[in-house]
Amino acid sequence: MAIKLETRGLGKRYGDVQALEPTDLQVHAGEFLTLLGPSGSGKTTLLQMIAGLAEPSAGQLHIDGVEATHLPPGKRGIGLVFQSYALFPHMTVAENVAYPLRMRRVRGQEMQRAVTDALAMVKMEAYAQRYPRELSGGQQQRIALARCFVYRPSVVLLDEPLGALDKKLREHMQLEIRRLHQELGLTFIYVTHDQEEALTMSDRICLMNQAKVEQVGTPQELYDRPATRFAATFLGHSNLLDGEADGKEGFLWADRRLPVPAQVSLSGPMALLVRPEAARLVAREEGLVCGPVVETVFIGSDIRVTVKLASGSSFVIRCPRGAMPAIGQEIGIAWNRDASVLLPI
Repeated sequence: MAIKLETRGLGKRYGDVQALEPTDLQVHAGEFLTLLGPSGSGKTTLLQMIAGLAEPSAGQLHIDGVEATHLPPGKRGIGLVFQSYALFPHMTVAENVAYPLRMRRVRGQEMQRAVTDALAMVKMEAYAQRYPRELSGGQQQRIALARCFVYRPSVVLLDEPLGALDKKLREHMQLEIRRLHQELGLTFIYVTHDQEEALTMSDRICLMNQAKVEQVGTPQELYDRPATRFAATFLGHSNLLDGEADGKEGFLWADRRLPVPAQVSLSGPMALLVRPEAARLVAREEGLVCGPVVETVFIGSDIRVTVKLASGSSFVIRCPRGAMPAIGQEIGIAWNRDASVLLPI
């Protein structure tokens, strides 16, 4: 797959503060890449340097194989969508969408045709003569997207564009943005701190923490095979058992020897990761670990059960609605060895 955009040791420092460690990242043409991480992880700093809104302290940026590190923002072929929409209140919807074309000296029928096409992409043709104040939050977000798409940028940057919307509308707009990405075939780079949003929308996720890249991969790879403890805990719920890998497909935890995935020969202090949906309830004597039930929570499609282990830590399992154990009941927990992951401590 062709490389659309690449950073080579791209980093940013503000005085004594390292906002982004030197970063190497490749973005494929036509893919939806999400920059995911907590506040202060460096994701917005990286997006701003790609957009040309912040000057790198180190490294290079290449777009379509051409160095663009110091190119002005308007010459990079990049579109940017903000969380705040940034629509002009005194302009109609059509005038807002046409604004980038006017700045590029596009006029007449060519401009009108491009505006009509952009509004059709987001299904907002009927609102062309309205003003932003007459639109809902979701409609304003669609106009912000249309304004970005109207001049067909080769790369679209979206900086937490759905953060101001309510949950239901946010979920709807996630699907709309994903649909637009698939229809247009453009390269999207999307910033969010919402794990569910990243898992839903992305072809790949670039997980960031403490001003550096933690792991890059598909949503399935990051969820099923996290490379670090942070990756395991930031994406979804994790049961982590700290112990010692014996180098012989076994794991010593408390007074037990637990199985690890076949052909894993790691040794030394490690953590064993088991996701709640990968575990199952069994009789106490059949469990790999066991303990009393301390909490059960009904979450609609299934039940979340919390068990207190002998080590004092808690273990969470998701089980079918009809299998809810009683509080205080001693139960065992089992899982298939290949459903677990060993992580460095």
